Amino acid sequence: MSKLDHWVERVHQWIDYRLLRWVALAMSLATTGLVVWDPTHFAQMIGGFGPIISPAMIWATCASMVFGVGFIPRRWFTQLLLTPYVALPILAYILSLRLL
Repeated sequence: MSKLDHWVERVHQWIDYRLLRWVALAMSLATTGLVVWDPTHFAQMIGGFGPIISPAMIWATCASMVFGVGFIPRRWFTQLLLTPYVALPILAYILSLRLL
């Protein structure tokens, strides 16, 4: 493994807590359930499925699901692609738009 692999792995160890994994999994399942249950109502509540929020929501849901189930990608670039440091705030923002 390269130094970059070790660095990315060490950075991700800071948030490797079971409770945070459960929260990430719950947020991703809640977002998925809300979109599948009534997509038009969900879109109205968050301001529409625009060209920025839709891909961000899909990516954040997938990345949170990967983090929530405990899967750790092998390579550093896939760990950075699926990082929960960015995915969880995006998902929290989208859910706050819906729930508040």
